[in-house]
Amino acid sequence: MGPSPVWAQATQPLAPAPSTGPGASGKNHLPFVMHSYSSEFKGTKVCSEVPEDIQNKLAVSSEDDFHYSSNSTYRTASSSLRADQEALLEKLLDHPSPGLQRPKDRFSGTYIIFFSLGIGGLLPWNFFVTAKEYWIFKLHNCSIPATREKPEDSDILNYFESYLAVASTVPSVLCLMANFLLVNRVPIHVRVLASLVVMLAIFVVMTVLVKVDTSSWTHGFFAVIIICMVILSGASTIFNSSVLGMTGSFPMRNSQALISGGGMGGTISAVASLVDLAASSDVTDSALAFFLTADVFLSLCIGLYLLLPRLEYARYYMKPVWPAHVFSDEEQPPQDCPNAPLVAPRSSDSPTPPLRPILKKTASLGFCVIYLFFITSLVFPAISANIESLNKGSGSLWTTKFFVPLTTFLLYNFADLCGRQITAWIQVPGPRSQVLPGLALLRTCLVPLLVLCNYQPRVHLQTVVFQSDIYPVVFTSLLGLSNGYLSTLPLIYGPKIVPRELAEATGVVMSFYLYLGLVLGSAFSTLLVHLI
Repeated sequence: MGPSPVWAQATQPLAPAPSTGPGASGKNHLPFVMHSYSSEFKGTKVCSEVPEDIQNKLAVSSEDDFHYSSNSTYRTASSSLRADQEALLEKLLDHPSPGLQRPKDRFSGTYIIFFSLGIGGLLPWNFFVTAKEYWIFKLHNCSIPATREKPEDSDILNYFESYLAVASTVPSVLCLMANFLLVNRVPIHVRVLASLVVMLAIFVVMTVLVKVDTSSWTHGFFAVIIICMVILSGASTIFNSSVLGMTGSFPMRNSQALISGGGMGGTISAVASLVDLAASSDVTDSALAFFLTADVFLSLCIGLYLLLPRLEYARYYMKPVWPAHVFSDEEQPPQDCPNAPLVAPRSSDSPTPPLRPILKKTASLGFCVIYLFFITSLVFPAISANIESLNKGSGSLWTTKFFVPLTTFLLYNFADLCGRQITAWIQVPGPRSQVLPGLALLRTCLVPLLVLCNYQPRVHLQTVVFQSDIYPVVFTSLLGLSNGYLSTLPLIYGPKIVPRELAEATGVVMSFYLYLGLVLGSAFSTLLVHLI
């Protein structure tokens, strides 16, 4: 018979055993089942307190058959465990002994906080981008007639979105790399609070400038916008990747809450844009409402993050990981170590987390994230935002003013939010399944479907196949729903398939996959537009 599985404490060191009474022996404590170790750790022996009879029952299964997280068990297709063994595993995971009982998330307080932090991580950036009319208004020198505009002024107005995109993506990638290097050097609460304070400071500056007349220094104001976008994007990236990494130590529903909150941020932004469009109020008043809302929400996020460690449920999972001693085949572990902190083995004493094992463990999930966001950013919004109603000539508000905002931005963001939220109840396929990459590749068919709608202007491809406004509605819904569901799964799986001490660094790596997909998709979307 092959080697027995390697068992380790799920998330926290064992509670000290009582000196007397039935709990005095370590044999009476059932540890939680944690991550299965990667191949680098096979063959090692870790001091365990799983009763011998349970170990014997479970020894018939290879450690590769199951993949454990602090809240879920994933079985590979090759596993053939009997029903009684599956029930035993579920008992170990979900019903620990009283001495190790996990606290409950009372009133879903932690879930709500992470959901709110997800909104706060993306809502300010969305508001910054959504205020397009405001930026054009501020950059247009109202004191000079349009016919006398300087060439450089026209360049700023015509390519403003491109400048904004560059100012957003480049610092995001750089800050992700910096955040990975800072994982073990700067405490996570410092990075999270500092990034929130920086984002709040940027929006306070933007709020003040709303009522300032910038017509005499448009170039200076443009420089201020770009600088603020660079800082905001970098701070937002550090915040989102850090919090995603932190949720890797929590049960999976908290990671899902954070990602769903990001979807809610996009939906709120789309609704606010529609309300602004329908009200047709003064553009500066609308921008002031946008920025004040962001100010209030960022302040709320700071308060909620400070509240998080005060919740018993959150404190339980936020305790630092104790490095565990790993025994080689030649070494023998102590016969009885009831208080040993059985956590993931220490991978390195270096202040920089080891990148190679993370990339190796998350390669398949990383491909899914990159390709999913590549396809999404390839067609949204470059293609979908330019699909016009076939009845535009009727002159109705639906076909002219509201068709694109409703069928593209609001519908996509709402469908994306629904897809993310579904993962709270359904989490299939699993992290090792080959179905997940297959579904990611299947989304490629959405590209020609959207291109063959009434995209305008068309130069090379004149044929419009789908002669109804219902088609872009259906295709955009599928784009958002599939993006939300299929991208959330690998993002929440990633930090769970590595040892807990690498969960935060893995969250940063998963964020890097996301941004890489967005950058590649945005770059190729320009080529696709020219081909049409």
